[in-house]
Amino acid sequence: MAETLRLMAVHAHPDDESSKGAATMARYVAEGVEVLVVTCTGGERGDILNPAMDRPEVKANLTAVRQAEMDAAREILGVRQEWLGFVDSGLPEGDPLPPLPEGCFALVPLEEATAPLVRQMRAFRPHVVLTYDENGGYPHPDHIKTHEISAAAFDAAGDPDRYPELGEPWQPLKMYYFLTFHKERLLALHGALVEAGKESPYLDWIANWEDRPMPWPSTTQVPCGDFFEVRDAALIAHATQIDPNGWWFACPPDLQRRAWPTEDYHLARSLVDTELPEDDLFAGIREKVGA
Repeated sequence: MAETLRLMAVHAHPDDESSKGAATMARYVAEGVEVLVVTCTGGERGDILNPAMDRPEVKANLTAVRQAEMDAAREILGVRQEWLGFVDSGLPEGDPLPPLPEGCFALVPLEEATAPLVRQMRAFRPHVVLTYDENGGYPHPDHIKTHEISAAAFDAAGDPDRYPELGEPWQPLKMYYFLTFHKERLLALHGALVEAGKESPYLDWIANWEDRPMPWPSTTQVPCGDFFEVRDAALIAHATQIDPNGWWFACPPDLQRRAWPTEDYHLARSLVDTELPEDDLFAGIREKVGA
């Protein structure tokens, strides 16, 4: 009997799973793949970015509100979700930057912070792991820490000598970095909006983009345009973070499908043979496991 394919996406905060790779996950769920989102922190120190939710009762119960938002997004995407239970580090601002708060995720020693993710990997047994690059996609301390524990757990989960108390060893076969906000995609969406006679929110972003190569080349583009509406619904479920009238939704899904119908990734680790570029995160794995 063919083995069921399994995909794990490791994220720093609730809402990250809906802004990075959500349409990919929804597509694979529709195809029968088991998908697990692992959320490292509760987003306790996140700002309220939607003016309609900037209310005292929301601020007073932000942890519970964000948990409820995550549950709603999980339901929309059709995925499973687990919390690692670390405390949001916040995004330090100022010059010089203030110290990180005591006990936050970014300050947990790597060996200790990696352990609960190893437990999740051994329990869920993913073939593919999605995470951030070493810069976190952007330099939030929780995103950087998420990369660090994902890379460490990828190696440790299959090693019987590491964390022997955390379950039977399991070795994931591929690890990818999200490449969500890259200049080529933004230029394509901007051009589609201009051509359609619509206002583009990307002009200043593109104008201020530092002219340097992407740190990681795109190796894998997953066609998932049919699931952009699912992604958008999951985003809107994170009401404290996402303004439904904001720039996230400036480019209608139909235009996006014509301009850039994929979500993009960099293949960082692979223990199976695959040919680049890919259009499937499970390329080389389907053949190996008979899926």
